Amino acid sequence: MSGYTGVAVVDLDTPALVVDLDAMDRNITRMTRVFREAGVAWRPHTKGIKVPAIAHRLLDAGAIGVTCAKVSEAEVMVAAGIRSVLIANQVVGEYKVRRLASLCRWADVMSAVDHPENIRQMGSIAREAGVRVGVLIEVNIGMNRCGVEPGEPALELAKVVRDTEGLVFKGLMGWEGHTQRVEDPGEKLRAVGAAVGALRRSAEICRQAGIPVEIVSCGGTGTYRQTAVQPGVTEIQAGGGVWGDMYYHGTGAESEFALTVLTTVTSRPAPTRVVADAGKKTMSSDVAAPKPRDLHGVTKVRLSAEHCTLELERPVEAPRVGDKLTFIVGYSDTTVCLHDVLFGARNGVVEVAWPILGRGKLQ
Repeated sequence: MSGYTGVAVVDLDTPALVVDLDAMDRNITRMTRVFREAGVAWRPHTKGIKVPAIAHRLLDAGAIGVTCAKVSEAEVMVAAGIRSVLIANQVVGEYKVRRLASLCRWADVMSAVDHPENIRQMGSIAREAGVRVGVLIEVNIGMNRCGVEPGEPALELAKVVRDTEGLVFKGLMGWEGHTQRVEDPGEKLRAVGAAVGALRRSAEICRQAGIPVEIVSCGGTGTYRQTAVQPGVTEIQAGGGVWGDMYYHGTGAESEFALTVLTTVTSRPAPTRVVADAGKKTMSSDVAAPKPRDLHGVTKVRLSAEHCTLELERPVEAPRVGDKLTFIVGYSDTTVCLHDVLFGARNGVVEVAWPILGRGKLQ
């Protein structure tokens, strides 16, 4: 998008989603170093990134492809020239599966599965389309969300995939998200090891049964340091660490706070209250509240639809009405999707404005 290059960030109209490019690049370097030293591949999740230009930046840094949550997100990435995509979710329903099959004409697009009916439908549509769809069995390794149980149930489903024409069994995936908030480092490593161990043993059982397992995929931003060193893991899906936010900071992730929202103070109705023009339609607070970056003594952050209200511990004159106020994003996954444009800045000056092409891609 033109018209923004060279503009001072502080002069942007608000609310505005801004990424510090230097901080983001340092986050990318930090993550790639961990994966390189551990000897695992990186397939970053783009559900909280949504900008193909950023995805290409990650590929340039060494990522082997990307992970998406939905077919529509994968369509955006494939249209932008990305050729290796894992949809780490169940693609269910004839219309969605037909779109998945169409994508396989243009790129190597894989999908997670955890039920025989889904597998049979996917195979039938793939055969009709004349393509082969790569499939990973999702295994429940403790999140108790999606996924077949580890061990024999995973093997039995792998056999169904193997025997279904039109599909190619690629491997297994899991998500150890229930371990993210374990605070003690040693206990966290043990918890991740137990979860990923169930995934690894499931892969071993498949191999023993004569079913090759090429991919063992797992790992998020809150766990990637512990997951990357687990034996048997071939790739890590962590993506949100390139942004850094309050939620991932609370999981022990070492990412810098690169992603912020610039706001304008619109009201000072009391000496201990500040109101800005960015509410729930701008900043997510579902799992972690956004934090004012340069304003100290804040005792409460409250979001309504269009307002952010800050309560202060003591009366202050600044910031005044019309001043700009920067917030560290609470949770990037549910904040980026609220915006149309991401401003990339360096040293306080806009260098690039990217349309957030993955916004609204829910199907």
